[in-house]
Amino acid sequence: MVNHQRPRRTRRCRPPPSSGQKANVADKSGRKKKCRKGRPGVARELCPNPDVTRDFFAERCACGGKVPLKGQVLAHAYDHVEIPPIRPWTTRNNLYKGDCACCGKTVTAEPSADMPPGSPFGSGIVALVTYLHGCQMISYARLAEMLDGLFGLKISEGAIANMLARAAKPFAKCAQTIHETVRNSPVIASDETSARVKGKTHWQWVFGAATAVAHVIAPTRGKIVPIQFLNGAIPQVWLSDRLAAQCNHADEHQVCLAHLIRDAQYAIDDGDAVFAPPFKEFLQRACEIGGRRPDLANSTMKAYARKLERELDRLLELEPTNAEGRHLRDAIIVDARDKLLVFMRHRDVEPTNNGSEQKLRPSVIFRKVTNCFRSEWGAKLYADLCSIVSTGRLHGRSPLAAIRNALTGQLRPAAS
Repeated sequence: MVNHQRPRRTRRCRPPPSSGQKANVADKSGRKKKCRKGRPGVARELCPNPDVTRDFFAERCACGGKVPLKGQVLAHAYDHVEIPPIRPWTTRNNLYKGDCACCGKTVTAEPSADMPPGSPFGSGIVALVTYLHGCQMISYARLAEMLDGLFGLKISEGAIANMLARAAKPFAKCAQTIHETVRNSPVIASDETSARVKGKTHWQWVFGAATAVAHVIAPTRGKIVPIQFLNGAIPQVWLSDRLAAQCNHADEHQVCLAHLIRDAQYAIDDGDAVFAPPFKEFLQRACEIGGRRPDLANSTMKAYARKLERELDRLLELEPTNAEGRHLRDAIIVDARDKLLVFMRHRDVEPTNNGSEQKLRPSVIFRKVTNCFRSEWGAKLYADLCSIVSTGRLHGRSPLAAIRNALTGQLRPAAS
């Protein structure tokens, strides 16, 4: 019987993509692409003030001959960095008492002001615990384990909570000074983000000035928060987004152009091809000019401002092609026509509110990591801590240094 089955086709085996030599990469014109140039290596700089310096001189050559000390020059220098064992420093304070030689009354010795009785933990430990919990988002349980593992310091979670509660008083005093500095500033930038306090939605507000930054956590997002913060003060310029609660707090209001660029992009994505695209380009050009203000003369700034004003008038006469574009144009005409170019008249006003958003970014991370606060005092303490840390950064202080200064009453928001 004849087998009519079709013969089996053999397949050519190809090597996997990862094996074999790859072909030379060339562009569409057939020319071989140039390799990216490397950059010179960068070594760690030597410490300008080493704690210990050790000198090693050559003694003998490989042939066995002795090398004279005189005439030797430095051939190589390098640093060896090490952290010595860290352990708590405990000071025992013995208070003696005795009878008065005059009246016979028993008198007990007074302790020093820097080591009062009560909590055994000094300001350095309190500053470190506050920094690790508030700035690095480390929970009480992990913090207790870290202190034991790194320093051999055994502290319970309850002791950490009590430590932070005692820090609330000096922090509140420093925060009050910071708030007063901000509300008396000519330019204030503001923004807000959500927070959770005892399972309910609150809002963390930031009010930033040139020399200080104030944070407030409130149960509302309404206008009452900036009104209560200002306490009757009226700054020259207020910088924020177009939220109604942020309006009418100063003589002039600069709206954030970055928010408007985003809104213009929404209108473009929705299909508007008449108003939104040139309006977005107008805003981007205005921000670019704002970034070059330090290099521009006052006359040049005025010329740019007149040109931008004329262009804005022309843009607002355009008729958008969809509802999103019309909504954006009408909002500018009604609420923001005189709030777009305030920064062109005031060099200390930024065209965007990105600075306020950056100051709130650590709090957004803190909210996601810790789910925020279980008590009102914890929220107040964290807001004061943010004020102290943000203000310290403005003056070149690290967060830990700013916290130490606040605990000892040495914070100066207006200092350079």
